[in-house]
Amino acid sequence: MTEQTPNPEQTPEPQTQTPSETSEPAQWQPEKRRFGGIAILTATAAGVLLSLYAWRLPPFGLGEIHTNNAYVRGSVTVVSPRVGGYVQKVLVNDFAEVKKGDPLVEIDPAPYQAKVAQAKAGLAAQQAALSKTTQDKASALAASKANQAVIDNAQAQLDRARREWQRIQTASPDAVSQSSRDAAQTAVKQAEAGLQQARQQYAVAQQNIINTGVGREGAQAGIANAQALLDLAEQELGHTVIYAPASGKLGEVAVKQGQLVSAGTQLMSVVPPERWVIANIKETDMANVKIGQSASVSIDALGGKAFSGKVAEISPATSSEFSLIKADSGTGNFVKIAQRIAVKITLDAGQKDWERLSPGMSAEVTVSTRQ
Repeated sequence: MTEQTPNPEQTPEPQTQTPSETSEPAQWQPEKRRFGGIAILTATAAGVLLSLYAWRLPPFGLGEIHTNNAYVRGSVTVVSPRVGGYVQKVLVNDFAEVKKGDPLVEIDPAPYQAKVAQAKAGLAAQQAALSKTTQDKASALAASKANQAVIDNAQAQLDRARREWQRIQTASPDAVSQSSRDAAQTAVKQAEAGLQQARQQYAVAQQNIINTGVGREGAQAGIANAQALLDLAEQELGHTVIYAPASGKLGEVAVKQGQLVSAGTQLMSVVPPERWVIANIKETDMANVKIGQSASVSIDALGGKAFSGKVAEISPATSSEFSLIKADSGTGNFVKIAQRIAVKITLDAGQKDWERLSPGMSAEVTVSTRQ
């Protein structure tokens, strides 16, 4: 047998440990997953808090009502003509500043000037008719006096004829001839007929006086009617110039020179400087809203600039009650929807950029209900 000698390359070397490795324990290292979970929880909590603050939910929204269903409002006045015709002049431009009473548009006045002239002629004719009735009445009175004189004369003739006839009848038959008797009797009859005719003429004269009185009343009524027509024609002539109904700023001028317009046609709008905000608040948030509470209004068009104000009015009904088509809650498929109530908010005077507010701008409103 041969004895194998060990290979120095295959013989393992003994491991030696330093004193530090053998005497000190290993140091603790934190897990990376635990740091990631904490970061996620922190971000989630921050997001929830921001959401609660943005929506004014507890604990941030206690004592406040918030809505983004709000708009700036103003007394926008539509300018329309009261008479129709062709536009002769347009005296203003788009978005111009105007004062109450400034002329805006002129309509061709020629047709209305003709109406005024016609009405004046009608009034003159009625005045002439009234003058004629005055003359007719004077003539009727004169005729009545003349007829009265005729009656008096006829009565005197009748009295004489009757006395003569009475004398002849009392005389002896031999003293008066038959022809004289017949003549006296005929004279009585003629005098009676003359008196009757005079009385009839007098009655006609009296009726003429009455008729002239009625005619005078008719002429006076005709004058009043003609005067009313003249006043109306002059008013229509005055309406051919359209004036600004209020001070403010114009919107877009929709009318052009030469355009045919009718009464009521919208020509332009005037926006007075008064502004307020209408906030449509859910009925579930209205329990503590009262008139006089302070409010903050943020305007989207001005980069969220805030204006202070107060609750001035609260609508007596929900917005749906003012719609033309009412919702029918009696149908089978009923879904309860929170209604909204309009709240008017007046803005405090003297605030910066207040004049930049325009009707129709969107807004966000926060009402402090702690008051």
